Amino acid sequence: MTAHAAEPIHDPMTAEMSFTANTLDRQAVQRSDTAYLQDLLEGPAARIVLSTPTKLILPDNTGETIGHQLDAALAVGADRREMVFLGVEPSTAKPYFATTIDRDDDEIAAMPGLKVIDLRTLALRAELPPSDLGILAQARALIHWHRTHRFCSRCGQPSKMAEGGYRRDCGSCGGHHFPRTDPCVIMLITDGERALLGRPPRLPEGIFTTLAGFMEPGETIEDAVRRETLEESGIRVGKVTLISDQPWPFPANLMLGCLGEALSFDIDIEDDELEACRWCDRAEVRQMIDGTHPDGDIIPPSISIAHHLITGWLERRL
Repeated sequence: MTAHAAEPIHDPMTAEMSFTANTLDRQAVQRSDTAYLQDLLEGPAARIVLSTPTKLILPDNTGETIGHQLDAALAVGADRREMVFLGVEPSTAKPYFATTIDRDDDEIAAMPGLKVIDLRTLALRAELPPSDLGILAQARALIHWHRTHRFCSRCGQPSKMAEGGYRRDCGSCGGHHFPRTDPCVIMLITDGERALLGRPPRLPEGIFTTLAGFMEPGETIEDAVRRETLEESGIRVGKVTLISDQPWPFPANLMLGCLGEALSFDIDIEDDELEACRWCDRAEVRQMIDGTHPDGDIIPPSISIAHHLITGWLERRL
């Protein structure tokens, strides 16, 4: 039985977010067939997504959008042995692969026909089709994992790619290692007509957003929302509702977007996760969105699930 690409997305919130429209048929059952993958890679339709350790390498003025032909990828320094199979695009039958080039960003950018850019900037510019951003998100997460897991975590010996890049095998101890996706809860906590927004120090000045944090082992989504909110703001949360989710390839997270109902209301920032946190009524949130806030405060851009949680609450769509 062959795995097929997911059906088109119909959830309005999910469809508006970046990185959610990956249409590739990942062909999981066939990934162990090395001859099949080699034929796809050597075929004229194959396209390779390239990346430096920090940024994507895209074709510039070649008629392609996100992928390179195999000979062009090899010329830049791609390694055939470290090609991750992403899947086949159903409408064009193009197979997509991805790999990392261990060269300096400036060196790559100086080469003719290439441009170097980070994925977040690409998403903010909204110049690529949503399906291309989905492919790039998958590629970025996978090649980051391979770049940072080249040695066996059991014995420390070098590992090699297997299953089309969805496993690394250790020839020394026999260990199998699989790509990881780290689930994060991201939550808008509400008190009727008010929403709890915070400012982590890592964000640009003036941006207020939802609270968020990594899930811990043995924890439900609801418990993670309650724990993280309490740790960051001192607010206790009761009912939690899962609203939507979003792949977030920075480097390999799955954001679980939730609404939570506050049980307490006095904010107490005790750790260094936030530099500011406050309750905002609907009028203030509207000012943040419209760009009319007296202090210049704004919410995150529309590429993120946080934006859609906030605007969905403001417009009473959640």
